[in-house]
Amino acid sequence: MASGFFALLDDIASLMDDVVAMSKISTKKTAGILGDDLAVNAEKATGFIASRELPVLWAITKGSALNKLIILPIAFLLSAFAPWGVTLALILGGFYLAFEGFEKVYHFFLPHKHEGTGENHSEVKTILSKEEVAIAEKMKVKSAIFTDFILSVEIIIIALGTVIGKPILFQVLVVSIVAIVATIGVYGIVALIVRMDDFGLKLIALSVNKKGISHIIGNLLIRTLPWVIKGLSVIGTLALLLVAGGIFVHNIDFLHHFLEMLPSFIRDFIVGLGVGFFVFILVKVFVFLNKKLLKK
Repeated sequence: MASGFFALLDDIASLMDDVVAMSKISTKKTAGILGDDLAVNAEKATGFIASRELPVLWAITKGSALNKLIILPIAFLLSAFAPWGVTLALILGGFYLAFEGFEKVYHFFLPHKHEGTGENHSEVKTILSKEEVAIAEKMKVKSAIFTDFILSVEIIIIALGTVIGKPILFQVLVVSIVAIVATIGVYGIVALIVRMDDFGLKLIALSVNKKGISHIIGNLLIRTLPWVIKGLSVIGTLALLLVAGGIFVHNIDFLHHFLEMLPSFIRDFIVGLGVGFFVFILVKVFVFLNKKLLKK
């Protein structure tokens, strides 16, 4: 009886070792989307008064956790009863990621008309009531949670794709760990990023003179914050295209042998950019035709 109990413990330990090892692999596979998730939420959690940044971030975090609680059971059901559905969801999500990545590149080179036109939009100051501020905050939170939902689908599906064919318990453990790491890790880092300037101000306040170490570091943190968010945005855009390209290369036979002579990350980027361009054109054509039909 005792030997059976210890054998069970040994099996559980072996299973957990395998789960941890596979969780590391799955987390690496989803790192690109996690980077974009981080960039998007760092951007959406800024722009509020200091006292509201953390409450807004907490609201988004709770929404993200709820997203994953909705997505996880559906993903496991697909894996158990329709594994092809996982691949289909992965490819459909890849189209969205490629489109979003290309759209960001497009708007970088060809910004919206209201950007840089000389219209003093940033100089127009409007005094908003408390109710209007609350409504604007709720809208921004909803937008962040919706974006998180799309990215969470991709994170979970990619993680699930690494354990397809494994026992369902193994899949549940690995993908759940990735989902938890994605939520706590991403939003924990975002919380640190959005408070960089406040931490910098505190260091400056502690400084006796302007040449002190705390004053220099405080100034550095305040001035670095906008660059950190912009840098994350660039990294996130590249990650979108690389992840999307990787999805197509690994799941479509024709593309699997496309440009094999190039390094994999360059090939993934080219494929992601190409697919993004194709979807972008389709969307533009659809919007144009829709406007024409509405005018009639």
